[in-house]
Amino acid sequence: MSRKGAKLLLDSLARSAKHFNKSEVECLVNLFDTLVARASSHYAGVGFDRTVFRDTLYSAFGMTDDAVLDRDCFAVYDLNGDGYISREEMFQMLKNSLLIQPADEEPDEGVKDLVEIALKKMDYDRDGKLSFADFEQAVRDEKLLLEAFGPCLPDIKSSISFEQKIFRAAPK
Repeated sequence: MSRKGAKLLLDSLARSAKHFNKSEVECLVNLFDTLVARASSHYAGVGFDRTVFRDTLYSAFGMTDDAVLDRDCFAVYDLNGDGYISREEMFQMLKNSLLIQPADEEPDEGVKDLVEIALKKMDYDRDGKLSFADFEQAVRDEKLLLEAFGPCLPDIKSSISFEQKIFRAAPK
């Protein structure tokens, strides 16, 4: 890409970015270019493929869970891949992500209650399951719901460390 084309791309991205200033966008573009160049020299192909993406998530954030690395956030929870997050899938994800106290006599009942609360909050079309559209709208309305059924993104400590490393060179 020409220098002028790169500047136009950077300006366009900076204008449309809601959570980054222009210097941060420039740092992210430079990071992407570095990763693509490293991928092109390390692997036979050209570009930022799944292997490079997984390696980056591992090295930058310590992420190793294959279920998370091989899917986007919605698909992490859509266990059977049918395009919906059902009550049963919510139950499994919540049951696996909650710490159950030994004194809890019937922990499954508490998890079932949480599933009903999540459905009430996130099921916009009221069909008893979450479509991608339901999930996307719920997450846009409340960012904390992105990890409602268990973690699918890097932990906060890794995220802060990554941001400091990438943006420390960015002028404020």
